Amino acid sequence: MSDLSSLIHPKSIAVIGASNTPGKIGYAVTDNIRASGYAGEVYPINPKQAEILGYKAYPSILSVGKPVDIAVFCVPAAASVAVAEECGKAGVKHLVVITAGFKEVGGEGKVLEEELVKTAKKYGMRITGPNNLGVMDTHTPFNATFAKDMAIKGNIAFISQSGALCVAILDWSLQRGLGFSQFISIGNKADLNEADFIAAASDDPNTKVICLYLEDVVDGDRFIEAARKATKKVPVIVFKSGITAAGAKAASSHTGALAGSNTAYDAALRHAGVIRAETMTELFDLAIAFTTQPVPKGKNVVVVTNSGGPGIVASDAVETNGLKMVTLSEHIEKELGEKLPPAANIHNPVDVVGDAKSDRYKTALDIVMKDPEVHAVVVLLSPTAPLNIVEAAQYTIDAAKANIFESFKYPFPEPAVATLRGMIEFGELRKEVEKGEEWNFDDVNKDAVKAIFDKVRKDGRDLLLSPEAAEVAELYKIPAAPSKLATTEEEAWKFAEAIGYPVVMKIASPDIMHKTDVGGVKVGLTTKEEVIDAFKSIMENSVKAVPDAKIYGVEVQKMMPKGDEIIIGMAMDPTFGPMIAFGSGGVLVNLLQDASFRLAKGLSKAEVSEMIKETKAYTLLKGFRGAAPDDIPALEEAIGRVGQLCRDFPEISELDINPVFAYPKGLSALDVKIKIS
Repeated sequence: MSDLSSLIHPKSIAVIGASNTPGKIGYAVTDNIRASGYAGEVYPINPKQAEILGYKAYPSILSVGKPVDIAVFCVPAAASVAVAEECGKAGVKHLVVITAGFKEVGGEGKVLEEELVKTAKKYGMRITGPNNLGVMDTHTPFNATFAKDMAIKGNIAFISQSGALCVAILDWSLQRGLGFSQFISIGNKADLNEADFIAAASDDPNTKVICLYLEDVVDGDRFIEAARKATKKVPVIVFKSGITAAGAKAASSHTGALAGSNTAYDAALRHAGVIRAETMTELFDLAIAFTTQPVPKGKNVVVVTNSGGPGIVASDAVETNGLKMVTLSEHIEKELGEKLPPAANIHNPVDVVGDAKSDRYKTALDIVMKDPEVHAVVVLLSPTAPLNIVEAAQYTIDAAKANIFESFKYPFPEPAVATLRGMIEFGELRKEVEKGEEWNFDDVNKDAVKAIFDKVRKDGRDLLLSPEAAEVAELYKIPAAPSKLATTEEEAWKFAEAIGYPVVMKIASPDIMHKTDVGGVKVGLTTKEEVIDAFKSIMENSVKAVPDAKIYGVEVQKMMPKGDEIIIGMAMDPTFGPMIAFGSGGVLVNLLQDASFRLAKGLSKAEVSEMIKETKAYTLLKGFRGAAPDDIPALEEAIGRVGQLCRDFPEISELDINPVFAYPKGLSALDVKIKIS
């Protein structure tokens, strides 16, 4: 990642297009730098002015004659390339290009942005933007933006793709008293992108949490790398807008139909250990929480309240957010019973009763926090006449022995619990990131698979025939029903007898998608005579139904005993690459929509285990209503092998194995579909 220390903590700033005229961008940026208390050198660049806002002005960046860390562009887009050339000759390190009119307008703007990047690279300069608000660091301090105000000093790094959103968030934060360490607008991301700024923020000792507003990700691999490293130091929270179902158009693939860009972002963020906020409110609720208290060690929650109704609401919120209303230990409940009035509820949720004063909260909190099984406490303060809320809040802070949420600012229990869930989720994700190494196998045959793919391409196809796909599975030790391609009646019955009866026979043609509809499938064949008749019938039916179809023969496949039906697949995401899917399979795969996704890159054994447990299929696999459990270790290994196959061969654009029959011992893939690019 790039070293951005001289961008975040500059010793000198030039404002190109600085102005003495209020209302102009060049005036706003220069005035903000001055008002921020920036202690470094400031060089306004304007050939028509001798002095700007108390600073000596220079006719060009070349006339400064001193090192310059940042040059802020407040000039028209058309002048940007020439100005960048001068900055390069002057030895400027960073260009903060506030100016709009680049690729966001298309056409000539896109060409202009490419020229700007080319010029910057020639001189080793880095670009933030263009089309952005600017850059701000409250601890340096400096404000090289055209925002109306300076952010309050704090510990949250905010990185936003939208400059307008930056302005809105800044205004809101000032009203709420929320502080930031860095406030970064990245604009078009012509050069530096979210990955660079995540890395820089995670190295900043003044940053305790990183928040991002993203519309897209430029480089999926770099983003994940930066985020995984960052989350080992500080929490990273993302709000992603612009959600579409891009993957749903892959109609030939069940997995593609289940996947979409939103699914890919979920998988990528989880793999990176990043929390995904569903709303902007949740984004900053989480940010505030992370800057004020430690991450809970687990999901066990106790609710302490002075009113029954809110206590029930909070308890429901705990359960619906996937957390656990923990049962207090017997001795803890005994002590609560001794110290609280008879009307109090000593069970979770602990109700200290409506007449409670703040000292009763202190008593209850001191007791419940002795229980080692309690990981978090949600404190509800209904504003009754006897209760001093501020005093009770202070007792809560004292009991926690740390800063906590200012819970009384939550109007209702649900957002407080949702914030708690996000914190706990981060703790779990961080554990996953730390323990997960990519799962690879050394008993696969890459060369043989490559030969099959080469043969398919030579034949002018992108879709493998079923026997070819089954062979690929076999070469990667993915259990599949034995399958052979027969071109004659004799080959068909010899294959059938070698495989073992009963067998299924299917037409092998990339031009016939719905084989059953044309009479191209025969099942339950148990004799040589049946196989010969089936071969004749399938060929005749297929030729009659689709005369122009290219037919390679008839697939002869071992008919496997029925098991629990699941699907293993892969869908290709344009940003993050192959995504591995697992879920309920068979004919109901799209109806049930029961699928879990993970990125193929970096797929660990721990992630495979978790993705299985996330599905409804897991209930069936582990033994439902007295049935024997299926072979989950074999299933995990099969998913891991599919992940490696897709990593080894990035030309695989689609992969579906549906259904896979899962048995108490082993499994068998019935239908393997592979498409290559």
